[in-house]
Amino acid sequence: MRSRYSAYVLHNEPYLLATWHASTRPASVGLEAGTKWLGLTVKSARDTGPDRAEVEFVARYRIGGGSAVRIQERSRFVREEGRWLYVDGDQRA
Repeated sequence: MRSRYSAYVLHNEPYLLATWHASTRPASVGLEAGTKWLGLTVKSARDTGPDRAEVEFVARYRIGGGSAVRIQERSRFVREEGRWLYVDGDQRA
């Protein structure tokens, strides 16, 4: 989770795509120029089965001089060949 956040901060689309499960991976991430990431808080992390886990986090960012935006999501991950891959997530209000 933290490595994917760092990839967003660094606009490292190849890493984001490489850590996204093939069943849900988009063709591109669509990183928006001028996005400044302000912080990440991992609220919880738990195993949900063999080689499966969920992470709930809050991330904040700002685009240009706009107001900060807060994302809260529960993300699902699966481990394949020893690597954790992002599958999908549910954003919360």
